[in-house]
Amino acid sequence: MLAKFTRSGVAEAREIAEPVDPVAEFAKHLEECWRQFHNEPVTPARLLALENALAQLSNDMLRQMLERELNQLESDDKKKMPAKVRYRKETYRINKKTKLAVATRFGTITLRSFYYLNEQDGEPGLHPLRVRLGIGAGSATPAFAERVARLSIDHTQAEVRAWLLREHGVKWSNDRLRATLRGFRESLMPQVPGLQKARLLAWLKQAQDSQGRHRPVLAAGRDGIMVPMLPRGYHEASTATVSVYDRRRRRLGTVYLGQMPEEKQTTLSAALTDLLKGTLRDWQGPVPRLVYVTDKGSAPNDYYHRVLKKMKHPRAEKLRLEWEWVLDFYHVCCYIGKLADALFGAETKAGATWFKKMRHWLRDRRQGVSQVLRSAMQLLDRRRMSKPKQTAFWTAYRYLRRHRRWMDYEGHRRRGLPIGSGVTEAACKTVFTQRFKRSGMRWAQETGQMILDLRVTYLSGVWDDAFAADLASRELPEFLEGELRAEKKASPRHSGGLATRFAA
Repeated sequence: MLAKFTRSGVAEAREIAEPVDPVAEFAKHLEECWRQFHNEPVTPARLLALENALAQLSNDMLRQMLERELNQLESDDKKKMPAKVRYRKETYRINKKTKLAVATRFGTITLRSFYYLNEQDGEPGLHPLRVRLGIGAGSATPAFAERVARLSIDHTQAEVRAWLLREHGVKWSNDRLRATLRGFRESLMPQVPGLQKARLLAWLKQAQDSQGRHRPVLAAGRDGIMVPMLPRGYHEASTATVSVYDRRRRRLGTVYLGQMPEEKQTTLSAALTDLLKGTLRDWQGPVPRLVYVTDKGSAPNDYYHRVLKKMKHPRAEKLRLEWEWVLDFYHVCCYIGKLADALFGAETKAGATWFKKMRHWLRDRRQGVSQVLRSAMQLLDRRRMSKPKQTAFWTAYRYLRRHRRWMDYEGHRRRGLPIGSGVTEAACKTVFTQRFKRSGMRWAQETGQMILDLRVTYLSGVWDDAFAADLASRELPEFLEGELRAEKKASPRHSGGLATRFAA
């Protein structure tokens, strides 16, 4: 049977026999797989067994090769190693080699590397090789850590752990999974704001060069959503979006921000302000139309009056930016629906007809909201309503009347502005609901923010760029002494000198 050539079978054979070339071992078992497959009747089940056996054989070969190559990066001879290294303004001296089980895309390998003691007593030591390879929290290679983080964006801990065991033969605890995610997020997030700004600037350039009769639009929005938190109860988390629209009112793209429940949403407000100011500071073209599309919640209302209304141009302090606040059209329609229910009764044909007509008036007519209110008052004089319906009617009526200055939808559309916060409403679903509100879920603040940061990074389309920027920006240990003449003459493949191997 092909099953005897699985990972466990090869591993057992390797433990008993002397070490052999992984490629030669793979070729031998591969030939045996082909022979058995051709000697038995061809069936779907046989093909499935063959593919699974080949996958396990190739993974085992690559795992052995990776382990061998990484362990050759440092010499076993302590005398051939740099005696001291310097890293982040700390100096370390060589001590001894230690082992570490490292998770890779091909399974777990054993990495042997020299441990360096900190010259300051009581301070933690350093493994220079692990730092240079990017092996951090969770003892995972960068490729494996990125894969784990990407899976965790959409899947629960149990689902991720089951997948790692099934696909990579890696058995992790929840603690190790969280440690890996925490380390990955801490390295990734410093890169994200700049990349989000770069995407907005690219979209603004595309919008400026587009064909159409409107000015490009930079639109911000924010909203809140209740999420289940530990130890119990629901609390309001928040999300924000920044989008760019071209001259034909087409949305070119959106970046996302998110924050777990926090009093007054101060962290989200600060991040949104920094993103908007940074984008406008670095944008060299004409100032686009600036629009703020939200409902009339307390946090959006406070942010408009406290920040946007007073915002000055980052490159011209005397120039105050003109942010137009648009009250979400669909949110306002809900209040017109309440008027219809109070006047005609819930789910009646007459109410549905009047509601449809008023929606079009609100959107397409100048001073549409005033005409809706006038129609509602005319109908009120002809109808008798119960006290609950009167209360509902006047609540909706006063809301529309009080906030009508932000409901000039005909004018907004004429100037090419978005009138609905559908992008932000959708963000509540894609950022939070699909991941944070599954059956039985409860979130701690720190763990939730960790997953949330990863999720908005991916949804903003900057995941790959942020990961690449993180790897490129990592500080590496500097070797102070210990290179030997023998290393200069040895082959790079087998010299084992860490300073020589990483000199390039």
